[in-house]
Amino acid sequence: MFHLLLATCLANDPSICAERLLPSAESPSVEECHRKAEPIARDWLARHPDLRGGAARCVETAGLPALNMQEVADGVFFYQGAMEQISPGNRGRIANLAFVVGDTVAVIDAGGTRAEGEALYAAIRSVTDKPVSHLILTHMHPDHILGAEVFAEAGASIVADARLSDAVARRTDAWMMSIPDQIGQAAFMGSRIAPVDQKVDAPMTISLGSTELRLEPVKSAHTDNDLTVFDSESETLFTGDLIFRGLTPSLDGSLSNWIDWVDGTGPDPAPSLIVPGHGPVAATWDEAVAPERQYLHALRDATRKAVTGGMALSRAIPAIVSMMKPYSEGWADFNATTARNAATSFSQLEWE
Repeated sequence: MFHLLLATCLANDPSICAERLLPSAESPSVEECHRKAEPIARDWLARHPDLRGGAARCVETAGLPALNMQEVADGVFFYQGAMEQISPGNRGRIANLAFVVGDTVAVIDAGGTRAEGEALYAAIRSVTDKPVSHLILTHMHPDHILGAEVFAEAGASIVADARLSDAVARRTDAWMMSIPDQIGQAAFMGSRIAPVDQKVDAPMTISLGSTELRLEPVKSAHTDNDLTVFDSESETLFTGDLIFRGLTPSLDGSLSNWIDWVDGTGPDPAPSLIVPGHGPVAATWDEAVAPERQYLHALRDATRKAVTGGMALSRAIPAIVSMMKPYSEGWADFNATTARNAATSFSQLEWE
């Protein structure tokens, strides 16, 4: 298989350049790829006015930069993101990503930039030439969704919780300004929000032929638009950021609902493998959620002490972080994330 790479530079800074993979030009021969190149590149650049195009070239799959995926179950491939906050060093690649191969391919989360989405697509093509039929977004956060346009261009239907689009729309302008500053303009170039095609407001099943994916919306917890995915053939559960392992959990939804979720016994039937939003896969529900359960309970208890003690928010945040210190072991970015969580949990629990 041959793939089109287009040289691009930022229109407002021609010194910042990178090649972009345009999956709609994918072809079985180099000649066909070259025939497609000019109109596809022209149309793509028209939709990306912030970029200027240069030379295009067609390369075989092996020549594409690809994420290093692990096959964690039969037909289930997993990429573990860096367990840290986004930075120039990690280029925003901190989220766990996955894909499931059936008669077609379904992708679970798309990465934090266009470039990461392209590298995920290249990893898929290194495994199979089957069409990518679905991209499932587990929640709204940019490290999971900003590679989505690559898969839309490849013909995939983008599937997400019905609440996700509105949540993303409220934050898009801020992300498009802040993320390039955090990871670098070159790493971010070409990244943009892709619209959701299929909005999920009740449990539903996606058929991949040889396997089925069960999608379950979750009431506000980590965010207000969380979605889990269960692969029936491998019995793998993809939780998105409802489960953090190693990277400190971040609260952008409801603390009490999140605690209720992790305090549960998990799905029935019990999964054989659990893929969290951050950190390594787990074999059992307790292995997956026990550290996060302890952290969230401690956050609730510390916040309640601050609230009942009559503290103002400015005093409560450092006090909560201090009370949480005994639970900091094993959590990356503990202080900064816990301070943000303290502000959110305080605003929620002061109304109990």
